[in-house]
Amino acid sequence: MGLIYWLSYFSGVSFLGFGLSCFFNPFIKKEFKRYGLSKFRTTTGFFQLIGAFAILLTDYNLTLWNTSSLGLSVLMLLGFIVRIRLKDSFIQSFPSFFYMLLNGYIFWNI
Repeated sequence: MGLIYWLSYFSGVSFLGFGLSCFFNPFIKKEFKRYGLSKFRTTTGFFQLIGAFAILLTDYNLTLWNTSSLGLSVLMLLGFIVRIRLKDSFIQSFPSFFYMLLNGYIFWNI
């Protein structure tokens, strides 16, 4: 198994956690209120879960793998932009930036 597969599995498992937290974690609910995006919390969680499942199915469908990595990268780009607009610290903004780059790397190297 190559590096791209391991990175994909890491991303997929991470987004399973992120997606579920959008539905159940009180801290995430507060964060979406702080962002002014409360009405998009469940939609974001839904797309994170769909992306996670899709990227975890990498062995079965190259198009799905490619689309999910691009989608997750765009989702994290939007999250990073929100963090920048709120003037969050580098530490607060880093996860969205990291996952944007990670999924962009996966997309570019499939």
